[in-house]
Amino acid sequence: MTLISVDSCEAAFMTDLAPLLIGQSTVKTYLLPRYANRHGLIAGATGTGKTVTLQTLAEQFSKLGVPVFMADVKGDLAGLSEPGSLSGKIAERVQMLKLENWLPRGNPVVFWDLLGTGGHPLRTTITEMGPVLLTRLLELSDAQAGVMNVAFKLADEEGLLLLDFDDLRALLGYMSENAKAISARYGQVSGVSIGTIQRALLALENEGAQQFFGEPALDINDLMRLDANGLGVIGILRAETLILKPKLYSTFLLWLLSELFERLPEVGDLDKPKLVFFFDEAHLLFNDAPPSLVQRIEQVVRLIRSKGVGIYFVTQSPTDLPDAVLGQLGNRVQHALRAFTPRDQKAVKSAAETFVPNPLLDVKAVITQLGVGEALVSTLQQGGIPAPVERVFVIPPVSRLGSLTDAERAQTALRSTIGSKYDASVNRESAYERLQQRSAPSSSAVAGWPGLPGATPAAKAPPAARASTRESVGEAFMKSAMRSIGSNLGRSVIRGVMGSLFKR
Repeated sequence: MTLISVDSCEAAFMTDLAPLLIGQSTVKTYLLPRYANRHGLIAGATGTGKTVTLQTLAEQFSKLGVPVFMADVKGDLAGLSEPGSLSGKIAERVQMLKLENWLPRGNPVVFWDLLGTGGHPLRTTITEMGPVLLTRLLELSDAQAGVMNVAFKLADEEGLLLLDFDDLRALLGYMSENAKAISARYGQVSGVSIGTIQRALLALENEGAQQFFGEPALDINDLMRLDANGLGVIGILRAETLILKPKLYSTFLLWLLSELFERLPEVGDLDKPKLVFFFDEAHLLFNDAPPSLVQRIEQVVRLIRSKGVGIYFVTQSPTDLPDAVLGQLGNRVQHALRAFTPRDQKAVKSAAETFVPNPLLDVKAVITQLGVGEALVSTLQQGGIPAPVERVFVIPPVSRLGSLTDAERAQTALRSTIGSKYDASVNRESAYERLQQRSAPSSSAVAGWPGLPGATPAAKAPPAARASTRESVGEAFMKSAMRSIGSNLGRSVIRGVMGSLFKR
């Protein structure tokens, strides 16, 4: 995102893709696509216009041919799929800014939903989530995290696929029954810790999180699609209910960041991003996060720009983010902040100090005086140099402001070309079925895996039946099979960069 004057904008047209108009006052402010992967921050108090700014940016990225992914935590971003209306405050802003080319239009949108009710089901496997993020999701202690690591180690060595809750629960049950033998090989495995993990899984399952784990797993390439007209597809994660489960919400988005980082190739600085990722309610990512995790997040934010991904954090105040992460965000859109308490006043001062000064603006005073739809903008200009802050009116989006009816949402879903890939779940043989084939342990020997102390061959029982909606989903099945391949190296790598970094 780059703030440039009209004159410098005209020069930019000669060498770059057309810049995106963000707002205007005495000068127009533009976003240069080549710096959009330098990350950004959209901040401001509730009701000051953050959502409108996010929507404006998203639809202009889409028009440029850049795919976008965002979470809709209030249900009012779904309107991106429908044309807006030149009426009310939109008409006032269009007239005030003299936007002669403003024309209402909808955007190509795909709805996703972790809970599978308001969009295509968005899934990953237990293996791909990995022990580090599962530990955070389940809020486990260090001792319990150690048991989780042992579980993944056992699954790796025996080629057991951990795809869903049933697989992890079956593995934990086996470990509990054979805790003595497993402890002798891998270190103390406490039955109390296993029980705590099982109860945490049950609590998560009662919240509906089990629907997030399974197959077909998400292929991140499906978040980076163009429509038939070359417009970037906007992926919208329905999160009105999900946001009430902040650990699941933040852990999912952290997993998605790590997947993007690990799977995308290095591309350096492109003329425009391959994907722009908006992270609403960004403070949830860092709440109660240990310093080591914050450090890893900062590393991903710093390095993922070379993969062609731009990350934009959306939150109420810059102080919601750690300094190490905030320092990576070169592009700032600051809406109004309120200063009712000493803490608020401190936040205003901190936000003002992050901008490149403009001698014509008293930034500290202006932050508290901004109206709805006004913002202080300071971004990167030619050469990646931060521009002085400007006070601007954000241009209105051309798509609808607000939510959709159920009928409109259903119609948007019908236009999706990937429903057949994700809408039906698949259950193939994995740890649950494999462990059902092993006999129960006896008092004299441990039935089960070769190599465990005292292990003896166990007679195999017929596998327990588990319902499967279909035996194959073509490309989705093959993709999931490859992603879950049972080699130790492959299974360790696909867990995501966050887990890999922690194991170093």
